[in-house]
Amino acid sequence: MPAMVSPRPRITILGSLNIDLVSYVPHHPLPGETLTSTHFNTSPGGKGANQAVACGKLSRASDLSSPSADVSMLGAVGADQYGTTLLDSLTSYGVDTSGVVVRKDGKTGIAIIVVDEPSGQNRIILSPESNHSLLPRDFEELPSPKPDLLIMQLEVPFDTVIQAIKAAKSESIPVLLNPAPAQGLPADVYDGLAHLIVNETEASILSGRPESDLEDRAGLDGVGNIFLERGVQHVVITLGGRGVYYATKDGKKELVPALKANVVDTTAAGDTFVGSYALSVVNAGEHEFDIAAAVRAANRASAITVSRKGAQISIPWKDELQ
Repeated sequence: MPAMVSPRPRITILGSLNIDLVSYVPHHPLPGETLTSTHFNTSPGGKGANQAVACGKLSRASDLSSPSADVSMLGAVGADQYGTTLLDSLTSYGVDTSGVVVRKDGKTGIAIIVVDEPSGQNRIILSPESNHSLLPRDFEELPSPKPDLLIMQLEVPFDTVIQAIKAAKSESIPVLLNPAPAQGLPADVYDGLAHLIVNETEASILSGRPESDLEDRAGLDGVGNIFLERGVQHVVITLGGRGVYYATKDGKKELVPALKANVVDTTAAGDTFVGSYALSVVNAGEHEFDIAAAVRAANRASAITVSRKGAQISIPWKDELQ
C-alpha cells in the first residue's frame, strides 16, 4: 500500500550538524598558555540542526503531540557517537532524520568553542567533517516528500546550497535562506528568493553597504530596497536589541521593536527566530502570509530562548508560547 500523505505542511532544513565542545575559561589563553576551564559542556549544534529543532519544538507540544507541521532534516554525520547523539537529539524534538546520511568512513562535524566568562566573548574552531561531504550532485532534485518550504544556511558547501536552490526553483518550492556565515551570492540566487533572513553583519556584507547604514530607518530602507531590487520577496534584518526590520516586494516595511527579556544566553536566538518565522510561512497555507505577525511571533519565541542557557535545549516548545 502507498504511504499515507500527511495533511500537515512540511518544512525541510538542509544544513550542518555539529557537536559543540564548549570550555569556559577565565580568559582566552595566550600563545603557549595552558588553562584549566571552570566548566565544560558537550551539546548538539550546527545552524542546520538548531533550526530544525526550532521548527520541531515550536510546532508541537513537549510530549510531541498536536504538531502543526512536519519537519525533516537533510545533512550528513559520521558513523560515530557524536553522530548518534545528533540524530537522537533531533528525533526527540520531532524531526524526521531519514534524510541525514551517516558516512561510514567519515566523522561528525565538531565546533570547539572557548568562552571567556568575564566578557562572554567566544572563539570557535569549526571542523566541518561530514558536513562537507554533501555535494551538488546530491541535490539535482530534492528528495520526496517535497517540502512546502526549504530552509538553508551556508555551513555546508557553497556549491551544494546553490544547486539546492536551483532544484527548489525548478520544482516551485519556496526557499528561506539564512546566509550564515555570510559570503557573496550569485545574482540569480536572489531572483525569486521567497525569504531572506540576515543579521546586521550579513546584511552589510551581502548588500555591500557599511553597517553604519543600518543605524537608522532611512538606511534600513535603503539596504532593504537593494535586496528587493535583486528579486527577494521578503527581506528580514534582525538587529539584536534594536528589534527586527522587514521589507516586502509589495511595499510593506516596518521596524519592529525588540521585546524586553531577561538575557542569560543568546545562543540559538537567531535559529529560534528562523524556526518560528518558517512555521508562520507554512501555516499561512493558501491565505496571505502576514509578515508583521510572523516577525512578532518570532520575537516572542526568541525572547524565551535568550532567557535560558544552552542552544537546542533553550528553544521553547509550542505549549510554552501560550
